[in-house]
Amino acid sequence: MPSAKPGVLTINAGSSSIKFALYRGGAALERRLHGKLDRLGLGGAILSFEEPTADPPARGSIAVPDRSSAATVLIDWLEKRVGFDSVGAVGHRVVHGMQRTEPAPITAELMDELRRLISYDPDHLPREIELIEAFRRRYPQLRQVACFDTAFHRGMPRVAKLLPIPRRYQAQGVERYGFHGLSYSYLLEELARLGDGAATSGRVILAHLGNGASMAAVRDGSSIDTSMGFTPASGFPMSSRSGDLDPGLVRFLARTEHMTAARFDRMVNHESGLLGVSEISSDVRDLLAQESTDERAAEAVQLFCYQVRKCIGALAAALGGVDTLVFAGGIGENAPLIRARICDGLGFLGIEVDPQRNASNAPLISQDAARVKLRVIRTDEELMIARSVVRSMGSKMREPGRPPEAR
Repeated sequence: MPSAKPGVLTINAGSSSIKFALYRGGAALERRLHGKLDRLGLGGAILSFEEPTADPPARGSIAVPDRSSAATVLIDWLEKRVGFDSVGAVGHRVVHGMQRTEPAPITAELMDELRRLISYDPDHLPREIELIEAFRRRYPQLRQVACFDTAFHRGMPRVAKLLPIPRRYQAQGVERYGFHGLSYSYLLEELARLGDGAATSGRVILAHLGNGASMAAVRDGSSIDTSMGFTPASGFPMSSRSGDLDPGLVRFLARTEHMTAARFDRMVNHESGLLGVSEISSDVRDLLAQESTDERAAEAVQLFCYQVRKCIGALAAALGGVDTLVFAGGIGENAPLIRARICDGLGFLGIEVDPQRNASNAPLISQDAARVKLRVIRTDEELMIARSVVRSMGSKMREPGRPPEAR
């Protein structure tokens, strides 16, 4: 990699996985390497990778001993595979950024702030902090940038942020934040690149449907509402997250099963959604394969599609109609049957699926005469992180040096 165009390493940490990618710098970012550490904490963890620019192109995998060694394994592997001499910065997806609206250089002060925020996102922030600190220990001169998933929604109207609980909790930052912002930012940029005018001057619903799933209502390029709220467990049902629940369930389970707050949290985040209803799997592919023979699988899929359909209607009401609906994420991009079932019955909004286009995962799956464009766009959070790093650092990307607090 030319030193004038240093690379950008992106780190996207989830609760049980870490995605990474390395991009050549410059105006047009080119992905050199990408991979994933998967099944962390679940047994049988592996690091898998693809290096499309190698000669010849390469791919492979290695075992990861345990969850606690994941950061060390990743850095050691990157050192041997590509080295860090050509890496100008590391960009991290940080799920919760409170009121922040832009990416931020990682300083000692920001690290203190992130540690104080752990109670707002205990499922993601500890892993993200661990990775940032691991890079700081090994390469203290390497610049790192935090890219916040909540930033996309910070401009929502106040009425969309308020939670109907005593006002005093607002002072503690208890409000609706929304998540998946890096995915939504990428999808909007892609929508604009495709020439869809709704990206900048229209009404768009973005549906990020994966293991974690949410939707955002976007008017004239800005988020005005979203399905997730104070935590990523809210909204409609997901792979293992419950989505919205009757709050009275907390007291009921505390009295009948002596369920603690920690146990309730585990249930709604890791034992509910598709997994909880089906009692089979959190993977929609498994459930579709068994729905004809197992009523539980069929009901889990039916519930997911029904609740997503309702959410589309709610966000369309917030927008006053819809011009474009975008499907993204592992389910949204790859499950034609789920897309068709979600859209079934939404003709009153102008949503009409073309069966052949949908079955082939075409980029545009709506009927020609339909009022609403239905698009399938493969999201790319890693590329969005890389773009955010380059935009936020500007000319500093060409200057090797210490992070601000170390100078």
